[in-house]
Amino acid sequence: MYQFEKPYDEAPYTDLLAIYQTSFAENFSLPALTDYVSGKTLTYGDMARRIARLHMFFELAGVQRGDKIALLGRNTPNWVIAFMATLTYGAVVVPILNEFNPADAQHIINHSDSVMLFVADGIFPLLDFAEMPEIRAVVSLDTRTVIAERTPACPAQRGCATHKSIVSGLTRRFRKRYPAGFAPADVSYPAIEGWRTAIINYTSGTTGFSKGVMLTLDNLRGNVVFGIRSNLHYRGSRALSFLPLAHAYGCAFDMLTTLAVGSHVTLLGKTPTPMLLLKAMRQVRPSLIVCVPLILEKIYRKVVVPMITKRPISWVLAVPMLDKAVYSLIRSKLVDAFGGQFEEIIVGGAALNHEVEEFLCKIKFPFTVGYGMTECGPLISYAPWRRFASGSVGRTLKNIMEARILVDETRSEGEHAQGEIMVRGLNVMKGYYKNPDATEAVLQEDGWLHTGDMGYLGPDGRTIYIRGRYKTMILSSNGQNIYPEEIEAKLSNMPYVNECLVVDRGGHLVALCHPDKDEVERDGLTDSALTEAMETNRRNLNELVAPYEQIQSIEIMPEEFQKTPKRSIRRFLYK
Repeated sequence: MYQFEKPYDEAPYTDLLAIYQTSFAENFSLPALTDYVSGKTLTYGDMARRIARLHMFFELAGVQRGDKIALLGRNTPNWVIAFMATLTYGAVVVPILNEFNPADAQHIINHSDSVMLFVADGIFPLLDFAEMPEIRAVVSLDTRTVIAERTPACPAQRGCATHKSIVSGLTRRFRKRYPAGFAPADVSYPAIEGWRTAIINYTSGTTGFSKGVMLTLDNLRGNVVFGIRSNLHYRGSRALSFLPLAHAYGCAFDMLTTLAVGSHVTLLGKTPTPMLLLKAMRQVRPSLIVCVPLILEKIYRKVVVPMITKRPISWVLAVPMLDKAVYSLIRSKLVDAFGGQFEEIIVGGAALNHEVEEFLCKIKFPFTVGYGMTECGPLISYAPWRRFASGSVGRTLKNIMEARILVDETRSEGEHAQGEIMVRGLNVMKGYYKNPDATEAVLQEDGWLHTGDMGYLGPDGRTIYIRGRYKTMILSSNGQNIYPEEIEAKLSNMPYVNECLVVDRGGHLVALCHPDKDEVERDGLTDSALTEAMETNRRNLNELVAPYEQIQSIEIMPEEFQKTPKRSIRRFLYK
């Protein structure tokens, strides 16, 4: 396998587990994890102590380094502790998105060969323990007790204790091992080679489509050390964790990076509705906000658009010099809404709507757009907001990642050499677990990874611009490349559109639209009036796009589009 030429190999960043050993010891008395729902806070010392207890449990239960341990539940302090205990023990974490249905979650547990499961009490009754034969014990994330087991704990050893008896005697054993109490000097984690697998992160749960991304300690180290050196988080900074930590994006920058430097993480632990999120941000006042585009886009559509379209404001915006005062006011209100003390908002996980991005740049709102994928744990490119190039997704991480374009001459257009974006570097995965064919299809022997995204590089060779997904690109009858995501971004900002898809129907483009029911009810639209409004949208849209991108018709979808657990639309169902 290709080895990147310039990994981060300078002390003290050569060993990921050593970074956490140092952080937990040095920040022992600082707040580490707060449960937003209960308000309870654990210090770094509390967290390290619980991690040490779990390490003892793993030892007594016969868990070996390299064994797989599954983790299923919402973001809570106990979830984080189970994750970090598994990672720092040398076992492999299998984080499962809370949104996976029980059948898919159970398939992942079995496919990953997990030997232990940490699960929320509300989820476990939906699983069939008898159909997970490799699981030796199930531990509740709520009560930290063993709620199911196969005895004995160590099948290869006769007379081995049960998991429940191990837990019942754990306090006594722990006190015996640390008679003077667990202190900073007691925080100690093993030295493990960076190439070893640390996480198996599944991109799908469905049988036959499972792709378990194997991320190594070095893959995680590349992301974490970049976060440390970029000062994304720092000792005493505040973070509000509302993205699922089972996903690589939230995992890397709401948990792994924060805990490596001594940040205070508040775990929302509830569905992040816009109202709840803004309330929590005002309370936590995070130093950095990591989010997906949907959050900014909803706030733009629900708050900013009504504000700037009101007649007095729209008049003022048309007057030079006065518009700057209005934009400054809007910027100030948006900053306050997000807590008022953040350095920047990092948007990732999907493309940000161009109109929203353009407006936020105009008012000088401190945001930036990054680019990544689970297969890179996740980060590929990023730029601080003051150096962010509008329309881009940042620059490849210096000395960590590099990118090139696999140009398709038959489909290249414009002044830029366009094609599939390929990346290589320290963050690139080891491969897909038990799936060599899928691995070979995307990962070349020389280390280049096929991202499946179409785009081009800026003149500096590092700034990445994305047009759309290779699989969704439509080739017109005239040989023009059509990226439906770009058309959808324009249509999504039009009245009464909640979400939409652009599809090819026999050589003609059709937009499938699910209406915004709140707006429809607010304006009292009948079905025929809604149809007329969508037709107006279609005509207005066609004035904004190229002739070969024009929409022939709009079909109104009565229900929301079916989505993956990561909230991406299952586009293949609507082709």
